[in-house]
Amino acid sequence: MDTTLLILVAAIPLAWAAYRWHQRQTHVRSRRDLEDALKHLFEQEYRGRRASLSSLAGVLRLGGHAVVTLAGRMQAQGLVVAHGQEFTLTPEGETLALQIVRAHRLLERYFADEARLPLGQVHAEAERREHGLTPEDVDRLSAALGHPVVDPHGDPIPTRDGVLAPPSGTPATAWPAHTLGRIVHLEDEPEISFAQIVAEGLRLGQRVRIVASTPERLVLSDGEHEFRLAPAVAANVFLAPDTGLEAEAGLRRLSDLPTGERAEVVGLDESCQGFSRRRLMDLGFTAGARTRPFLETFASDPRAYEVRGTLIALRRDLAAQVLVRPMAADTPPAAKGAASR
Repeated sequence: MDTTLLILVAAIPLAWAAYRWHQRQTHVRSRRDLEDALKHLFEQEYRGRRASLSSLAGVLRLGGHAVVTLAGRMQAQGLVVAHGQEFTLTPEGETLALQIVRAHRLLERYFADEARLPLGQVHAEAERREHGLTPEDVDRLSAALGHPVVDPHGDPIPTRDGVLAPPSGTPATAWPAHTLGRIVHLEDEPEISFAQIVAEGLRLGQRVRIVASTPERLVLSDGEHEFRLAPAVAANVFLAPDTGLEAEAGLRRLSDLPTGERAEVVGLDESCQGFSRRRLMDLGFTAGARTRPFLETFASDPRAYEVRGTLIALRRDLAAQVLVRPMAADTPPAAKGAASR
């Protein structure tokens, strides 16, 4: 047989394999673009806005022809309704979008709590992983995390039945000056603004006041540190009235106690959800438990704490989720059966 013919015959399986691989990749990209588009439409409607061809093109990084083709595909599948160059979800589209949003926010919770990724990385990692999950996978993930109700940015997580709490909080730019508020949501888009918020050290559940405001700068304070943000960035920090355990007088965070000072656990920060919350409770940090910082390492992180007669090493960010009340030396033991929170 001619050598050229032999080479061609041998190349056929390789060419077929390459063709099948290309088909699979095209299918994966097509599914990803459609799901990302539905998620964008849902998030826009959730905030009282409408998605458009231009907003889809920006979020998905698609050219004009590609985004028009995608919009036509969604219309043909009965997932969206067009209003000129704007779109709204149909009930079928909203159902599918909620499944994607649920998968994304649960993955963010997993990457923040269990994988311990920096907060600035969890969104991108969830974006990469959300498209391969089945509804059954998502149900198992929710159960493993203890069915958390908010993601690490404060966004509510849809239930299995598609129930989603309404948005909460007021942008810091509209919050009354010198009024104590609790951070309930940190908007993670655009990425550059969220990166600045994280770099400043602001976190979910933190109590702050607006202590200064100019057209160029908004200054927030938690009583110890000041955080200076441009108004466009500060608008992505949402505050709500400070209520619940965090507002109770005399409470401190376990991470702020001096070494050796005894305290009684009052509860856990509301922002502590899922795996982290379950882990702290399993370690004994429940209401009424006695604790004290026992040992501090050279770098101060992690730190050893005594709780229920056992030494536990906790990183500072996790110890900051435990709310305690400092005790006088002669404080009697807490009553048995104190309710955990």
